[in-house]
Amino acid sequence: MTDTLFDPHALLAQSRLGVLATIKSDGRPQLSPVMPAYDRAAGVIRVSTTEGTAKLANLRRDPRATLEVTSPDGRAWATAEGTATLVGPGTDPHGPEVQALVDYYRGAAGEHPDWDEYRSVMVSDLRVLMTMTVDNVYGTRLG
Repeated sequence: MTDTLFDPHALLAQSRLGVLATIKSDGRPQLSPVMPAYDRAAGVIRVSTTEGTAKLANLRRDPRATLEVTSPDGRAWATAEGTATLVGPGTDPHGPEVQALVDYYRGAAGEHPDWDEYRSVMVSDLRVLMTMTVDNVYGTRLG
């Protein structure tokens, strides 16, 4: 039995761990564990990742992506489908690419204790921000 009052958007907003599916060159899905930040008002999901990952190569070739999250008890899930855009990596700790990662961090985790250190690490780690425009959300909770 499913719960008709379940809101998959709420589960997406609460979840800090999910699985991002991108499309490999042979058409099969490639799955990556990620820490998403869902901005329901803006209709986007943001994920920070590093240059050189399979998910980035896949998204550069085909920007379609799907994110799935589950509740801690595993009895509810939510899926978001959309199209990704990528920003970064940045070379300037105070440039727009790194500022986008700062904004992501603030939305996902709040204030960082040392923003200068964070900005420096984002450059040295070759961090890239994926922003997925959400086209469709669905999910359910099992009774």
